Amino acid sequence: MPRCNRESTRLRFRARLRESLYQGPGSWQSGAHQHERGSAVVEFTFLALLLMVPLVYFIITMSQIQGGSFAVVGAADQAAKVYIAQPDAATAQAAAEQAVAIALADFGHPPEGARVATTCTPADCQAAGSTVTVTVNLTVPLPFLPFNDDFRLSASEVEASSTQLVGRYR
Repeated sequence: MPRCNRESTRLRFRARLRESLYQGPGSWQSGAHQHERGSAVVEFTFLALLLMVPLVYFIITMSQIQGGSFAVVGAADQAAKVYIAQPDAATAQAAAEQAVAIALADFGHPPEGARVATTCTPADCQAAGSTVTVTVNLTVPLPFLPFNDDFRLSASEVEASSTQLVGRYR
């Protein structure tokens, strides 16, 4: 049985490797592959844009909804605290709505998208020992939509409520 020398085996291996990697003998720049140069960069850019733009928009939308959730929790809590500190129901309701507007503005949400509802148990909201519950409901719009007012599109609607007890001493 004849023995193969190492050098010829190495050369044959390199030739077969080159053929399998480059689909034929010769340089990879010659022949049928010349027209495909640079297409990987174009394909990567196209696919990255195609996949990344919706992902970034989703992340921005979720952060808007999370910010809206934080805003309504803070607004409801502050509105309930302000409500019980007022001497009469009319000024209490106005102060609560102003507190909601300020809390929503701190988070970048317009107060026009919010609804404030106040309930008292028992019916007299200013009586000592009664509980005042303020519920704030906010519609979070979809970000970056210029025609959002026409179609009334929203990402979500978030709601929070807070209950405070009217104290005996003010």
